[in-house]
Amino acid sequence: MTPPSEVETTADKTSETLTEEELDDLPHDVEMSLFEHLEELRQRIFSALIAIVLSVAVCFVIVKPIVQLLEIPAQGVKFLQLAPGEYFFVSLKVAGYSGLLVASPFVLYQIIQFVLPGLTRRERRLIAPIVLGSSVLFFVGLAFAYIALIPAALNFFINYGADVVEQLWSIDKYFEFVLLLMFSTGLAFQVPIIQLLLGIFGIISSGQMLSGWRTVVLGSAVLGAVLTPSTDPLTQSLLAGAVLGLYFSGIGLVKLTGK
Repeated sequence: MTPPSEVETTADKTSETLTEEELDDLPHDVEMSLFEHLEELRQRIFSALIAIVLSVAVCFVIVKPIVQLLEIPAQGVKFLQLAPGEYFFVSLKVAGYSGLLVASPFVLYQIIQFVLPGLTRRERRLIAPIVLGSSVLFFVGLAFAYIALIPAALNFFINYGADVVEQLWSIDKYFEFVLLLMFSTGLAFQVPIIQLLLGIFGIISSGQMLSGWRTVVLGSAVLGAVLTPSTDPLTQSLLAGAVLGLYFSGIGLVKLTGK
């Protein structure tokens, strides 16, 4: 006869095994045909597009305060409309970027709802922190570009030609520069999330990430040059430094997960 202590130990091990198995299960797994999957995808894309169109429309109605907000870093510069309707098309561009930003939570929700049935319980546990972290980092990237990168780049250009040319800028070129810099910086700030995903899925370890720091330094310099629409070294250095800091923070996050 098996002693009670051994029975309890066996039961505990079985419970732990069942728990691990349950984590790898697909809850609410429903068989769907290819046509049903495509139909669901179509509906979610349609809902996301409606949300984007409505957000862009609302932002276009209130575009003037948004434009004034984005003009703040360029204090002391006069903007010119160099062609008929240039400000109108600039307004459409600003409203488009702003609408995408406003609608992004709903679009992200639609994406999650579409992929959720195919995820295990273990994978579902990762969704909330990853989505939250990614969103926070994206908005931090926007703020970093607005507060640090854009003023640094504009001051460089203004001071460089202050004694030679009067600062009269095309409003279209200015907003193209500002919007591209902000959104590219927001995307660059996703580096720790990418590292965390690579570590969780066992593609690369924190030690391997750390050992390749020389390549990352070179890559961050190239990334700063590519993502920065301006050619000034100060802005590129600031963005490259931020990417490096994010990369080493990402190594710390991966190390905390035990990978």
